[in-house]
Amino acid sequence: MDLDRSSPVPLYYQVAERIESAITSHALPAGSRIENEIALSERLGISRPTIRRAIQEVVDKGLLVRRRGIGTQVVQGQVTRGLELTSLFDDLIRGGQVPTTELLSRETLPASAAVAEALAVPLGSDTLHLRRLRSADGVPVAVLDNVLPADYLDLDTAALQNYGLYQVLRSRGTTMRVARQRIGARRASADESELLELEDGAPVLTASRTVFDDSGRAVELGTHCYRPDLYSFDVTLVQK
Repeated sequence: MDLDRSSPVPLYYQVAERIESAITSHALPAGSRIENEIALSERLGISRPTIRRAIQEVVDKGLLVRRRGIGTQVVQGQVTRGLELTSLFDDLIRGGQVPTTELLSRETLPASAAVAEALAVPLGSDTLHLRRLRSADGVPVAVLDNVLPADYLDLDTAALQNYGLYQVLRSRGTTMRVARQRIGARRASADESELLELEDGAPVLTASRTVFDDSGRAVELGTHCYRPDLYSFDVTLVQK
C-alpha cells in the first residue's frame, strides 16, 4: 500500500481507503479473504489497533464481513429489501445471489397463547414450527423462525430446503395477499451469533411478520433476524 506517513490523513483511514478501492475495482473480488490483523500489521509496519480500525471502517460500509472461524471476506453486496410482501429467497435471486437453506428444525407443537392469537387458531392446536438458516453465496444472512397452522403440517422437507417458504406455499395454491410487519433491532442470542458467524452479542436486525391469504386468513407467523452488515430494509415515504 502506498501509505503517506507524513500526511495529516490518519493511517487507519488511508488503509481503509486502499482496501475499499481494491474491492470496488474488483482487484479483490467477492469471496476474497483479507489478511488477518497481525499479518497486515507486521507487513505494513502499523499498529494492530490501527489495522483493526481500518478494517472495521470497511466492514461498516458493508464491503467486508467477519466470519467466525474463517476470517474477513469481501462480500457480494448487501441485500436491500423493499417493504413488499416478498421472501428473502426471492430477494436474493433478484439480487443475483445464490440462496441456500439449512433446515435447522421442524416440529409440530401446540399453539401458545401468542401463536393462537396471531394465527387465529385454537389454543393448543397443532402448528408447524420451522427454523431455518438462509445464506447468500455461502455467507449466512438470516435465521428464520416460522409458525404455520395445521393445514401445513405436511409441507415437504426437501422443498423447504431447496426453495423459499412462499414458493412452497404458492405451489399448494396459497396466495399471500397482505402482511403486518414490525421491524426492530436487538443483540443476537448465543445461538444466533454462532449461526450467523457474529461476535457474541452483536446487533441484529429483526422482523416479525404475520401473513394473510386472499381470504383474510393468517397463514404464517415469522420471526426473523438478519446480519445488519449484509441486510437492510428500503422504505419509500410519501407525504399525505
